[in-house]
Amino acid sequence: MGRKPDAVAKPHYSGGGGASSPRTARKAPPSPVFLGTALFVLGFVSLFTGHVVTDADWSRIRSRWRSKQVRIYEPIDIWKSRYSSIYYGCSGRSTNFRSAVPENSSTGYLLIATSGGLNQQRIGITDAVVVAWILNATLVVPELDHHSFWKDESDFSDIFDVDWFISYLSKDVTIVKRIPYEVMLSMDKLPWTMRAPRKSMPEFYIDEVLPILMRRRALQLTKFDYRLTSELDEDLQKLRCRVNFHALRFTNSIHTLGQKLVRKLRLMSPRYVAVHLRFEPDMLAFSGCYYGGGEKERKELGEIRKRWDTLPELSAEDERSRGKCPLTPHEVGLMLRALGFGNDTNLYVASGEIYGGEETLQPLRELFPNFYTKEDLAGDDLKPFLPFSSRLAAIDFIVCDESDVFVTNNNGNMAKVLAGRRIYYVL
Repeated sequence: MGRKPDAVAKPHYSGGGGASSPRTARKAPPSPVFLGTALFVLGFVSLFTGHVVTDADWSRIRSRWRSKQVRIYEPIDIWKSRYSSIYYGCSGRSTNFRSAVPENSSTGYLLIATSGGLNQQRIGITDAVVVAWILNATLVVPELDHHSFWKDESDFSDIFDVDWFISYLSKDVTIVKRIPYEVMLSMDKLPWTMRAPRKSMPEFYIDEVLPILMRRRALQLTKFDYRLTSELDEDLQKLRCRVNFHALRFTNSIHTLGQKLVRKLRLMSPRYVAVHLRFEPDMLAFSGCYYGGGEKERKELGEIRKRWDTLPELSAEDERSRGKCPLTPHEVGLMLRALGFGNDTNLYVASGEIYGGEETLQPLRELFPNFYTKEDLAGDDLKPFLPFSSRLAAIDFIVCDESDVFVTNNNGNMAKVLAGRRIYYVL
């Protein structure tokens, strides 16, 4: 802010606190010119201070006015975002972005062991490519998690098109399917194994990881999820986009079945809502929330919580008041109806095991009778995928990604990845 105008001096009257002395000479009244000048200055000061207040409040006033205008003149289209035109995907390589280092002159072979479910692993794979670029390393196709809660034995090539992954990123990072046999024979020791701290800066990889990689020729980073900071420069963020939105393409069998389910939904209705419903027992137990199931629920979820030694004691009431509790299927249905989706809306529900089973789902089914899952739509086509939770999750991912509206009852990894894709690909 600029300087305030100088204050106008008040006329000073001499004399004591009582009546004026008869000996005190009576002063002449102020001239009209003086009064006019004083009023003008005071008016100008008021105008200035009023203008400052107006600037401070202008954004609130304008947003209220615009919201009223929207309500009156622009009915909300529940199937389309009004602000989609302001987003665009941005992943092109800059002209000065360093190209991939050839395998025979790289700093070594970087092996990555991902962690978690499909979308958590997807985030780890994306960051693994960026870390390999930072280290000038040759990346070995990442190893998927076979030992977590999902117990899925799928390898990278069972879910993603590995040849496309390697070729699409060939200008950025050299990627191989495995360490060459002759290199393994020439190594004195097995690859070194270490775990990077969460959200590590690029400097950590250069200072702590690179010396070991160059000394040992091969290094494995374990439990690789969220091990790279989001505070990267623009070129590395663009590389992340190239990996996540272009290089990670599902295998033909997964893609074909996912698109088949989308076509079935489109034949029934031109539009559908996809709901990613995370309401599995382990997730509810981890949240520390209470869902109205009485002592039976408290006991069952309490037993599951004992699987994690480091979970803090949580107050279910406090967690709900903070908005940390995943919505129940019934609450999701009520929210959709409140937003304007009628009971004739086609609803695709992507979920794992629902705590409480059909009894928990029944209120949502009653609100939206046109309720479908991959099991409903795929029939026998789903049988080859049933033993593999990550492949089932990939099918759900495709149907949710193609939906007109995507809704989630929690802010998990799938919700984050899909939200990013929808912003990136919006037209």
